[in-house]
Amino acid sequence: MPKASDLKRGMIVEINGMPHAVKKVDCKSPSSRGAATLYKIRFNNLQTRQKLDESYKGDDLLKDADCVRTQVQYSYTDGDMMIFMDMTDYSQHNLSESELEGQREYITEGLEGITALLMDGQIIGIELPASVTMTVVDTAPNIKGSTAAGRTKPATLNTGLEIQVPEYIEIGEVVKVHTGNGNFMSRA
Repeated sequence: MPKASDLKRGMIVEINGMPHAVKKVDCKSPSSRGAATLYKIRFNNLQTRQKLDESYKGDDLLKDADCVRTQVQYSYTDGDMMIFMDMTDYSQHNLSESELEGQREYITEGLEGITALLMDGQIIGIELPASVTMTVVDTAPNIKGSTAAGRTKPATLNTGLEIQVPEYIEIGEVVKVHTGNGNFMSRA
């Protein structure tokens, strides 16, 4: 049973008997002494696709969804369906791009380390690995001597995702990106 303070984007919990995926976590620290930190969390119901906003204290416990977790690899896209291959029995599971809102930008050809969540043999969602590597396809030119400065610039990656990278990163470089918050981590 995860605490509200342990929730991260992509985790699956059960609310009112229905599986919900964590889409966004906002942490609010009150200014008064003794007040508990509040976590405002946006969930997506995995069966009805409705959004749900809830607020929890950091110690509040949530129930893990009763799902089977299996390792899959992203194979290919067919129309608006994304096809994932089960790494144990090589069966295929598919999800529409709209069901992967907020996760689609991190999925590249052959990406491994993805955990599929199955309920009654049907895929209801995925959990991405903590970080992925992607190639920079567009960014401003490198500025000489910018390695010491902590300034950043926007960069477009091979999936269309835009992130902030240090000024010394150039087009064609492979970078490591955190899937939870979309931040640049390092060169790969």
